[in-house]
Amino acid sequence: MTGRVLAVCVVHADVPFGRRAVVDSGIDKRPVDGQVDVHELGIGGDHCRDTKFHGGLDQAVYAYDEVEAQHWADELGVPVPPGLFGENLRTEGVPVTDAVIGSRWRIGTVTLEVTIARKPCATFARWMDQPRWIRRFADRGDVGAYFRILEPGVFGGGDTVTVESVPQHGVTVRDLFRGTDATAMSTLLDQPDLAPKVYRDAAAALKSLRN
Repeated sequence: MTGRVLAVCVVHADVPFGRRAVVDSGIDKRPVDGQVDVHELGIGGDHCRDTKFHGGLDQAVYAYDEVEAQHWADELGVPVPPGLFGENLRTEGVPVTDAVIGSRWRIGTVTLEVTIARKPCATFARWMDQPRWIRRFADRGDVGAYFRILEPGVFGGGDTVTVESVPQHGVTVRDLFRGTDATAMSTLLDQPDLAPKVYRDAAAALKSLRN
């Protein structure tokens, strides 16, 4: 299975959210030209201000699908260009929210592994400035996917996305975000060698279902 990177996006400028914000935000991302370095904590030229909840090894790169972005553009009545949702990669041709957790992608010389879902937060809501944004984004469930970096390297806009492997367990990023299927959450917990935050989120969902 192959797709394409439409754009690679990094922080354009930090967004000051005022005195009530714990930190400013790096959510304002814009496309960049050429090849970029990719390391275990993300993309060269990018950064995360709120490291308590964002970034890190299991959330090094965030991708969003062009088809899902266009659904939002139709609903909002405005363009949703690459980077608007704070994503690092805008892609087409391969499942993103519906990617199976643990799937491995090859882009340029970089190998990435699908980890967890993006959870809409207050910063995202303030950035989008849309009514009930957190609820609307969550209800649709087109949340995109985070990746960890297995092999650093370089990639750029226009590169091919090659899905090199897909685990047989079949549990997707959307399934983990919804967290409503106890069997699926238990299945994730039984899988070897997934990202630590996958186990964290699956265990939390399973605990909630059992309470």
